[in-house]
Amino acid sequence: MLRGMKAKVTRLNYCQFLVSTQINYTLTYFADHATGFSHDAVKAYLERDKITPRLLWEQVKGDVVTSPEGFILFDDTVADKNHSRQMELVRRQYSGNAHGVIRGIGIVTCVYVNPELDRFWVIDYRLFAPDQDGKTKLEHMREMLDNAISDKQLPFKTVLMDTWYAERKLMLHIERLGKLYFCPIKSNRRVDETEGQQPYQRVDELTWSEEEEAQGKLIHIKDFPKGHQVKLFRLVLSTERTDYIVTNDLSQNDTSDTQEVCAQRWKIEQFHREAKQVTGIEQCQCRKARIIRNHIGCAMLVWRRLAQVARDTGRTIYQVKFGMLDDYMRQELRSPSVAMSFA
Repeated sequence: MLRGMKAKVTRLNYCQFLVSTQINYTLTYFADHATGFSHDAVKAYLERDKITPRLLWEQVKGDVVTSPEGFILFDDTVADKNHSRQMELVRRQYSGNAHGVIRGIGIVTCVYVNPELDRFWVIDYRLFAPDQDGKTKLEHMREMLDNAISDKQLPFKTVLMDTWYAERKLMLHIERLGKLYFCPIKSNRRVDETEGQQPYQRVDELTWSEEEEAQGKLIHIKDFPKGHQVKLFRLVLSTERTDYIVTNDLSQNDTSDTQEVCAQRWKIEQFHREAKQVTGIEQCQCRKARIIRNHIGCAMLVWRRLAQVARDTGRTIYQVKFGMLDDYMRQELRSPSVAMSFA
């Protein structure tokens, strides 16, 4: 097809662009390097498509190897748009990566982990857009959790989530589903270890015996139903960081085992980091919500494909992405397009 002719851009075309481009993820860059596609044609595709989280599941469900001992992980990340003032879906929100409040697009994600294989798959996501759908991040998480059971019918045993999601209604909902949870709680959360004999106190003000340090202790969290108990563990990760982990698995009596379980949660952090570095998930510069949603949806599909190739070829996702430049580098060193010279 001759350059300049108007051709329709497809989902496959756009995803291939996200796979192939190394730095620049703009529509102009795509149009400048794709024969037959104009900037307007790329924009028109992003305006007419409607990528939903269900599409991601349809693509990934054949890859997932399930386990009755599986984990479901929940967390959110923020696509940084701190310098954007006209983009829809952008709002001020806390970013753990930035350690503060920034302007960005919140993305709540769900990951399935097979601990026997030490592999994980991204199975669902939601955009945090309360002005459009009125939903909180907690509601998005509950919706994805229920969907994993009722629609996806995934076998799993344990839910892992961040401090933000350690909320009474959600934790009790997980219990009603017959699932276990492990989650950190804030150091100022008020708890009682005396079965009502003493007032509630901050969790970081509790005293710990040597036995409790090794095996955890039973506590009641303020505002939970009367008599409701969870197991509390104190994880000293460094001189500057101590995590307080609660679980409804009252049979758990080993702090080291609890730390190993909680370590599974870092897989979702790994996904967030990789998605930002190899898919351009936060690089969309268009203003309209539909275009942004489709771009993020395509980025999710691209991560799935890059992760699949990395697993099948025994490489990291970074080696797959940036290894595309290897042939170019060899050619340039053999026959430079711009030869170095000295005066």
